Amino acid sequence: MLQAARELLAVRTPLDAELMVSDMIGAWWGKRVKGGDVEQVLGEGLVDYAAKAGTPASLTLLICLAYLGTARQGAKAEGAALAMMESGVARPGWADRVGAVKPTGCFVSRDAYGDQDTVICTFGYRWTDPAAGGVTPDARNQDRHALVLVVDYNMSGMARDAWVSSQVDKLLEQARAEAAGNPMLLFEEIEPQQARALLDSAMRATREPKTPPPVSDSYSAFHAFARSRLKALPPGRKRPAPLYVEAPYSRERRAMLAAEFLASDAAEHLSDPSAASRCADHIIDYGCEHDFSRPMRISPTKCETFLLDWLPRKVMLSTAEQEAMPHVLSAWVRFAAGRTGLPEPGLRETLDAVWEATGKFPTAYRDPTSFGLDRPLLERLLPDGDLSALARRVFAFPFLQGVHGGVDLDGLDPADEGDRRTLLRIDHVGEIDEEHLAWHEEIAGRLWDGDPPQLWEAAQRLLDLGHDRHDVLHVLIEIVERIGGDPEELAAALDDIADIPDEF
Repeated sequence: MLQAARELLAVRTPLDAELMVSDMIGAWWGKRVKGGDVEQVLGEGLVDYAAKAGTPASLTLLICLAYLGTARQGAKAEGAALAMMESGVARPGWADRVGAVKPTGCFVSRDAYGDQDTVICTFGYRWTDPAAGGVTPDARNQDRHALVLVVDYNMSGMARDAWVSSQVDKLLEQARAEAAGNPMLLFEEIEPQQARALLDSAMRATREPKTPPPVSDSYSAFHAFARSRLKALPPGRKRPAPLYVEAPYSRERRAMLAAEFLASDAAEHLSDPSAASRCADHIIDYGCEHDFSRPMRISPTKCETFLLDWLPRKVMLSTAEQEAMPHVLSAWVRFAAGRTGLPEPGLRETLDAVWEATGKFPTAYRDPTSFGLDRPLLERLLPDGDLSALARRVFAFPFLQGVHGGVDLDGLDPADEGDRRTLLRIDHVGEIDEEHLAWHEEIAGRLWDGDPPQLWEAAQRLLDLGHDRHDVLHVLIEIVERIGGDPEELAAALDDIADIPDEF
């Protein structure tokens, strides 16, 4: 990278330099390394290496990293760059203007479904006038450019694409023209504070997943540039939500909305009111908890995701609910479209998507009883209906049926803390130390709740390698006991588990 930084000496503008360095450090964005955080190991390592080099190319790289790097990288890079400049190392004439930008406008292009926002933030470099003493904030802008980020609300509101354009006027003109000719699009100017709040939230959502997020191929190259440009926008009220969102729904408000739906003309053809009511509750809960409190928002993608992805992974449906769900969802689409004013083309496309998904739903949704577990046992394991918890709860409590030592296991509730120790004692042959049993109870409780998610992920990795269940549990106990209550440190330690150490 230090050799590649020599090209920085040939660029003519700070914009070209910033984009080049953003692309360089994007090489490790989203990656994992052993021994620590990738930004610390590689990012801060690059700063230290460049500082030791003491060349014009390394100085130019440090100047850019002071603006584009993380807070720790920026502080280290700035200190190293100042020391090198004091020692007389040469730098390009544009180096003083790196990051010296001000916003010139913020805009958003929204689709009528509410699936995504395309946010455009325009910037210009402040004019440098040596006669006026350097940078003048009120003078004309140079190198005007636009940062474009796509925020996807079907992907937890993450920023999934980013790019930069120097054709600002052409970009804005094209966006306005597309919205003018399409009733499913809206283009408008927004306050810079709104843009920053939205994009800060979106970029946080993008880096939160432990697995590589589903972003575009170019996102990593522009990530550092986008992160730094957002700092030039005035801070706004932090809100992890879209620009246009309702207040959170209480349980009472959700129940009232379900009642209004079931009493509407859209739902009059539903033949099983009880199953329809429970299906409506799932639809509303999904919109409230996974779509920023927007149960009334409908779109082809949202409906397909709900029916073919979320339900099969998360919810235990009865046979009647499985049969009713596609029909209830179609009725909900009609009900919500009437309430939100979704244009007719959008309603038709959404209903078509539900119809297509209905044919795939029986295959996508496997009845939990097909796993070989009877429904009474499933109801004990899934009192909250969270189907995604089934595997880890079976792992935590493998003995739930029959009679062991005179104890009728069918009468014990694994969700009850009082019954858990009995179930775990039966899971062990012979004498067991009470303190050790308490640690097994701690791990079982964490697995039951999925707290943290990395616990079950680590267990699955070890099981896939062929390790014995009890050996896996003992490794998890050792880590939780050693780390203590720090959730971030515990998650990181669990993420690092690749195999069982030899001492086990």
